[in-house]
Amino acid sequence: MMPPTALPGPRTFTRRTLLAVTAAGLVTLAGCTSSADDEQEAVTSEQADELAGQVAVQETLVAAYDLAFGADPALAAAAADLATQAGEQLERLRDAAPGDRPEGPPPTGTPPAGGAQAWLRAQVAAAATSHAAACLDQSGARAALLGSVAAGLRGHEARLA
Repeated sequence: MMPPTALPGPRTFTRRTLLAVTAAGLVTLAGCTSSADDEQEAVTSEQADELAGQVAVQETLVAAYDLAFGADPALAAAAADLATQAGEQLERLRDAAPGDRPEGPPPTGTPPAGGAQAWLRAQVAAAATSHAAACLDQSGARAALLGSVAAGLRGHEARLA
């Protein structure tokens, strides 16, 4: 039979531990702060034009929601929150887009009788694809915004399925 071993005593907080924890905290803090260069990110004219184009895409989508809801009141009742979200996304895109922007074109076609939901779903899918593709040519917050809007619209598309 083996003799019982003594339980280790309470661990003490040594200076070495304190130094390691402090160093890790400083490294984490430095990695989580932005520099002045990050805050003053330059926007190229191509990026500004592309973002303005995405504002127009979202304006077209908001108009598509209105058309689909006019054609199918039951859809309007079931998906009103999606239209509200699309409008909020449009405002965020407008806020991020510098300068003047042309208005978006009206949606292509009109919802067919009895097929407003499928038509709207196709409009949402086209807008999500456009935003996702444009995201690749942007940087920083603009890329994140377009990616977020595209992902949100994919959720709309799934709900409209």
